[in-house]
Amino acid sequence: MAWNIKKLGQEDPRRVVHSLKVGLALTLVSTLYYLSLSKTFGVDAIWAVMTVVLVFEFSVGATLGKGLNRGMATLLAGGLSIGAHHLAKLTGHIGQPILILFLVFLQATISTFLRFFPKIKARYDYGMLIFILTFSMITVSGFRQDQILELAHKRLSTVSIGAAACVIVSIVVFPVWAGEDLHNLIALNIEKLGNSLEGFGDEYFKRTGGEESKDDKKFLEGYKSVLNSKNSEESLANFAAWEPCHGRFPFRHPWKLYLKVGTLARECAYRIQALNGCLNADIQASSEVSNIIQEACTKMSRESGKSLKELALAIKIMVQPSSADSHIENAKSAAKNIKSLLKSGIWEDIDLLKVIPGVTVASILIDVVTYTEKISESIYELASKAQFKSVEPTLSPKKLHSGQNQSVKSAQIVNCPDVGINVRESTLPSPPSENSSAPKASKQSMGVQI
Repeated sequence: MAWNIKKLGQEDPRRVVHSLKVGLALTLVSTLYYLSLSKTFGVDAIWAVMTVVLVFEFSVGATLGKGLNRGMATLLAGGLSIGAHHLAKLTGHIGQPILILFLVFLQATISTFLRFFPKIKARYDYGMLIFILTFSMITVSGFRQDQILELAHKRLSTVSIGAAACVIVSIVVFPVWAGEDLHNLIALNIEKLGNSLEGFGDEYFKRTGGEESKDDKKFLEGYKSVLNSKNSEESLANFAAWEPCHGRFPFRHPWKLYLKVGTLARECAYRIQALNGCLNADIQASSEVSNIIQEACTKMSRESGKSLKELALAIKIMVQPSSADSHIENAKSAAKNIKSLLKSGIWEDIDLLKVIPGVTVASILIDVVTYTEKISESIYELASKAQFKSVEPTLSPKKLHSGQNQSVKSAQIVNCPDVGINVRESTLPSPPSENSSAPKASKQSMGVQI
């Protein structure tokens, strides 16, 4: 048990913080209950404590969404129940209970049916549930009480106090933002796809050549977590829509576009899963076929992986993803070459059973290149709507090593393909000595071309 507790806390330390925050909020409301709430609201004050238990969630968005749902549902149900009570009184002593029971039946039926609508269920399901509960409790209890207005007021006040305590503690004490979690999750998923693709080509043709890889290739299976991320992405996007502006995420941030990127990432992950099946298949392409398609397939895999990693970095640091364009163009060029090979007549003299495995891998990689381009386009759309900043020069995931000063000859071009920067630098003249009477030479220009 102790080992499981330690492992659970180490996986995400925010779980420990969240548990402490719930305890703090519940303690604060309980203290208010003992000091003043019980005197002011009587027995109804316990609803403030119950609200904390029911409303406090892991992220700010989930807590705020539940708190607003509960508050608005209580307010609306309280107002309608007061109207229903006064309307029922007009029907007389005999008609009053009949009308109240009919109204309870009517609102419960309509509210329950509305919960089946996907959009309502996603954002307002908890509010609809509280609406049914509050309307029924106040209406039925008000049938035997003359102070129904006071009952509704107490219920709304105590619920508001409990919800406010949850929201304040959730925002002030080490807040967990659902929007930030969604942002990081999408970036991480795309990075995992890039890692899986970047190493696939070399690994596949090593196995078809009869070589055994001794390295740990667990990163090739990183795509598996992407396949099961749909529910997490949709929940986080729903919670993020409730959150106020925070950090790098302004009000009305385009959270739905993250879901579009996530959907395309899962489509790409399904193709990578098919590639992984080819990697572990019993029947592999012959060495003759492998030699023909190896260069183009390896280039498609590697360049697609690099572009996805560039795109993941662009999302993570919120910059325009222009650095991935060159890798996508290289992958498209390799895809064009392999298409030409597949249409050529070089396969006529080769056994069809030996051709199929290699052609299958090539065709799936062509599809992967297409989805990589679609992911890039969707991220460009996200960057435009979210107003990602433009950075010059745009850096790749590889860090530039500082402190390496090398003299460069005049008009020499230093190419850095992985970084995407061309530097034109002229040799700077050394400063004149103190005793020299000659004027100081002016520094020559240095240009950076992206």
